Amino acid sequence: MSIEAYIMMNIKSGSEDEVCDKLTNYKEVIEVSTIYGEYDAIIKVKTEDMKTLDSFIITKLRSIPNIFLTATMLIAKQYR
Repeated sequence: MSIEAYIMMNIKSGSEDEVCDKLTNYKEVIEVSTIYGEYDAIIKVKTEDMKTLDSFIITKLRSIPNIFLTATMLIAKQYR
């Protein structure tokens, strides 16, 4: 069973484009968008299981120096 999640991020001001471009290179990332509000960007990710999602967050996402806060929301059910 695959796992899909949204991960919202706070990114160092001025480096949003650089971070988002880098995120597009990861196979787990389905969508990347900059947003307005409390967070600066959001990605939609798909992994094969929770262990792989955990590994993605710890080894890939946290290795990007200009991301300083994330919030992960697991998708329970999709309607469209």
